Amino acid sequence: METDSEPYVRLASLRQLHQVMAALNTARSLADTLQTVADGVVNALGYELACVNLVRADGDLVVAAFAGNPAAEALITGRVGSRDSWERRLTMGERWGDLIFIPHTEGWVLDDDDVPQWYTDGPAPRFEDEWHPSDRLFAPMYAPGPQGGGTSGELLGVLSVDRPRNGRRPGAWGREALQMYAFQAAIAISNARLRANMQRALVRLEREQQALRASEESFRQAFEYAPSGMAIAEMGGDQHGRILRTNDALCRLLGRPASAMRRYAFSDLVHPEDIGTLLRTSAEGGRAELRLGRRDGSYVWVSLRNSVVADAADGPRFLLTHVEDIEERKRRELQLAHRASHDSLTGLPNSAELRARLSARLCRQPPQGVPAAVDSLAPYESFDSFDSYGSQDAAQGPPVFDRGHDFDFPPGADAYDHHVHTIAPTEESDDGTKGLAVLFCDLDGFKSINDRFGHNAGDAVLIEVARRLGNGVRDGDTVARLGGDEFVILADGLGRADAQDLAVRLRNEIIQPIRAEGRAVRVGASFGIGWAHCGMTADEVLKSADERMYVEKRSRPKQHRRAG
Repeated sequence: METDSEPYVRLASLRQLHQVMAALNTARSLADTLQTVADGVVNALGYELACVNLVRADGDLVVAAFAGNPAAEALITGRVGSRDSWERRLTMGERWGDLIFIPHTEGWVLDDDDVPQWYTDGPAPRFEDEWHPSDRLFAPMYAPGPQGGGTSGELLGVLSVDRPRNGRRPGAWGREALQMYAFQAAIAISNARLRANMQRALVRLEREQQALRASEESFRQAFEYAPSGMAIAEMGGDQHGRILRTNDALCRLLGRPASAMRRYAFSDLVHPEDIGTLLRTSAEGGRAELRLGRRDGSYVWVSLRNSVVADAADGPRFLLTHVEDIEERKRRELQLAHRASHDSLTGLPNSAELRARLSARLCRQPPQGVPAAVDSLAPYESFDSFDSYGSQDAAQGPPVFDRGHDFDFPPGADAYDHHVHTIAPTEESDDGTKGLAVLFCDLDGFKSINDRFGHNAGDAVLIEVARRLGNGVRDGDTVARLGGDEFVILADGLGRADAQDLAVRLRNEIIQPIRAEGRAVRVGASFGIGWAHCGMTADEVLKSADERMYVEKRSRPKQHRRAG
């Protein structure tokens, strides 16, 4: 623009300004936009030098673009001036609308601050409005405000111009043109930043989507090809626990196709006894051991671990369930538990298991009218009639219970909730009362078999006796081996006559010949019948039956104590 003192502006200058304005909004990047802003000042507004100082994130201003002098551009591009120094510049000098003009008479105080600057050479002014080489003219660029005003937004940067081509300070039109240009430059810079931010956001979104797709693919492969069972189930609502997806390992474990699995919830597959465990695990996440049903109707022990998969905005979304087959471990645990509670030779419950089962039926509070304990020797009860034993029994030693058996059973629990007291039948055989009979069995003649034929033969006899006792009682009755040749039978719901009949039948089974080590041998059996009722301990019940068995054994002649 050649001069603004003329009453008109050359059409070529307006066209040039229009082209610059158009270029501001077509630049491809923020860097291109900033350079276009600097070039436009030189090409369209008639200044020899232009510098774009851009506000950084930390508030300081960096020289982002320069036009008009390659040497000056190389020297100061990229250099930073502090925000404090720039604030001092923008608050001093003369106000030309939004422009700041600092004449050389005031600008000397800025010579030593940290703002990058370039001084042009030239003679001192010869007249009043001539441009001095140390004059400074700044056009602040503000982000457009809500109403579109130029100064209502934040400071984006400052345009610094130097040495108009006509050598004079800009007049009214030149000032208006620079102010308008700074406003349009601020819009272009804001738009360029917005485009750059959008591009970065799009790039970041694409990378995140790629990472998400990669993560989903990794999850899919880990899910599908995991060696143990995996499932995804719904969480919350009416369909809580419904299976959405399963992997091949879980389908193989349960013998069900994936299409069929989607018709079920885990609550449909779990063993009825484990439903409470499943519900607690589903609600809280975590681990549980339970049984799941196979297609063939059997159940398999699994370790089930739930993880709640949640969304930060929407909350819990679904359950990721890991199912591990622990059937073999559970089998070993059950075997160990069975060994701890059962006799290794016969497979019958051992003394500890017998004691636990008996104690579980008894409480410390006796039924009304029943004494807390009974005389362990009176009345004696057996399946054979016998005379009172006399002093000759002393030679045979003390009763069996006192010869080393330690039935140190824990006392029965205090009164249970809803506990039905166990009572013993009365002495009258036709009373009709049913009770828990305890039959103490000791084999007769067993020691001689061990001595004559060896322990293998004795073990064979014990195994066969255990089998016959087991076959001779009802389902739900207990046959236990205490050790040696002693057995105990717990039979609930019997009257006195029923218990005596049971003892006779069992004895008749035992006395039949037994094949042991290639030969037939026979043993006899002595039975003592005791009765359990609340108020007694398991120790007292077994002691009573043991002593009655001993009395019955001593009541018969020695030659009739075994079958033959």
